[in-house]
Parts: sequence; structure tokens; C-alpha cells
Amino acid sequence: MKDYIEERAISIANYIIDSNATVRQTAKTFGVSKSTVHKDVTDRLMQINPSLAKQARQVLDVNKSERHIRGGLATKEKYLHQLNGMG
Repeated sequence: MKDYIEERAISIANYIIDSNATVRQTAKTFGVSKSTVHKDVTDRLMQINPSLAKQARQVLDVNKSERHIRGGLATKEKYLHQLNGMG
């Protein structure tokens, strides 16, 4: 594996852990796709640093379990703004 890919995988994992970031937020920050973030954390990082990979995975699992709540809140916020704009 190329050095820069290993460094990116480690950086991505540290970012996810430190900022409690989602896959989308991480992808946007690093300028890579969501699938690259996922592959870095699940596959590549397990070969480089398994304990760091597990920590990052835990954060992503929590975010994934809460995403339906975030989506509902975002939709609620959207409609509240639309209602306030009409009145």
C-alpha cells in the first residue's frame, strides 16, 4: 500500500474520532468519496492499526444508528423555516 494512502487512512480515523464526524463530513473535509472513507476505515486501517480502526468504527456505528433522527430533525427544521417565511 502506498504511504500516502496509509497516512490518509490514519488521518481520516483520527479526524472521525476527534470530531465525532460522519462519513459525509469526513469525505467533504478530505476531498474524497464516501466509499473511500469507508474503505480506509474498514479495510486499509485494519491492516495498519486495528485498534484505531475499531475506535473509528465505533464512532461511525453510533452516527449510523442516529442518522434517522438527524434526518427527521433536518426535515422538521426545513418545514419550520418554510412556515416562518410565509407568515
